[in-house]
Amino acid sequence: MHWKKAACRYYTIRGSESESFHLSPPPPGGKSIRLPMYSSCWVSIYLFPFFQISLIFQRCPSYIESQNFTRVSEFFLLGLSDDPELQPLLFGLFLSMYLVTILGNLLIILVVSSDCHLHTPMYFFLSNLSLADIGFTTTTIPKMMVDIQTHSRVIPYGGCVTQMSIVTLFGCLDSLLLTVMAYDRFVAICHPLHYSVIMNTRLCGLLVLVSFFISLLYCQLHSLMVSQLTFPMRVEIPHFFCDPSQLFNLACSDTSSNNVLIYFMGAILGGGPLIGILSSYIRIVSTTLRVSSTGVKYKAFSTCGSHLSVVCLFYGTALGVYLSSAVSHSPRKGAVASVMYTVVTPMLNPFIYSLRNGDMKRAMQKFLRRTA
Repeated sequence: MHWKKAACRYYTIRGSESESFHLSPPPPGGKSIRLPMYSSCWVSIYLFPFFQISLIFQRCPSYIESQNFTRVSEFFLLGLSDDPELQPLLFGLFLSMYLVTILGNLLIILVVSSDCHLHTPMYFFLSNLSLADIGFTTTTIPKMMVDIQTHSRVIPYGGCVTQMSIVTLFGCLDSLLLTVMAYDRFVAICHPLHYSVIMNTRLCGLLVLVSFFISLLYCQLHSLMVSQLTFPMRVEIPHFFCDPSQLFNLACSDTSSNNVLIYFMGAILGGGPLIGILSSYIRIVSTTLRVSSTGVKYKAFSTCGSHLSVVCLFYGTALGVYLSSAVSHSPRKGAVASVMYTVVTPMLNPFIYSLRNGDMKRAMQKFLRRTA
C-alpha cells in the first residue's frame, strides 16, 4: 500500500455510487464530477487491471480546526454485520467459542501447574502461551458480545486505545513465545545431553520476561503513535475491535511516517520470529535425519508436531487475513477474516496440544479424575 498526499481539487469521482476515485481527466466516455475542497486529504493508491489507479478517499473538512480533531471522545465499532437477524446467531457463536477458549487454555494452565512431571521448559512456555491466548480473546470478544446485547457500538477513545494496546501486546507475545518454544525443541533434539544445563529455570524465566517486555514496548509504540493522530468528530471503525491499521487509515493527519515505522517493526517482530522458527526446524530435521533409529526419529518428530501445528495455524491465518484484505480492499471482509487468528486459533491451541501429546493427555485424565 502506497500513501500519497495530494490537493483534492485535482481528483474527480467517476459515477454517482462508486467508492473509487480516478485521476482527472477520466477515461473517454467516463462520467465525472468535481470533488469539494478538503484541507487534509489522504488517499490510498492501488493498481487495478489495465493500469487504472483507484483512490480510496477520506474526507476531513477544512473548516474545522485541527484542535477539535484531537478531542474526539469516542469511536463506533461497526462489528461483523449490520443485519439484525444475524446478531443473536453471532452472539451465541462467539459466546460458545469464547467459553471453549477460556476453559481449554485454563485447563492447560491448571494441569501443567498441578502435575510435577510437566514441570519442564516446554510446558512452562505452553502455559504462558495459554495465558496470552486468554488475554488476547478476553480483550476483544466480551466487548463485541456486550455491543450485540446492548445494541450500542460506542467505545470511548481511551477504551479504544487500551484495547488496541492489549491486542498488540498479546499478539506480539504469542509470536515471540512460539519462537522460544521452537528454540526449546531445537535444544532438546539437537543438544539433548546439554538440555538441562542450557534450558535452566533462570533462562526460561528470562526468555518469557524478555518476550513480554518486547511486546510491551511494541504496544506502547502503537499507543504513542495513535495518541498523536487527529480524527474527525465521528469515526466509524469497520471492525469488531480497535484494529491499529484501521485507526491509521481513518486518521486525518499525516500517517506516512507512522506506516513506515509500523511496517518496519512488524517485519522485525513478525518476520524475525518466523525466521527463527524456520531455522530451528531446519536444524531439527537435519539432525533427526542423520539418526538411524526409526523410533528416535518418530519420537523427535512427534514432540515437535503439536508446536509445528500451532505455528502453521497462527502464521497461516495471519497471512490469510493479510492476503484477503489486500485482494478484496473491503475492511468488513478483513474483519470477518481476522476472526480466524483472534478467536479460532486460541480456541484450537488447547485441542492441538492435548490431542497430539501423550503426556498432556495422561496428565489431563489424572487431573479430571482427581477433581471429579
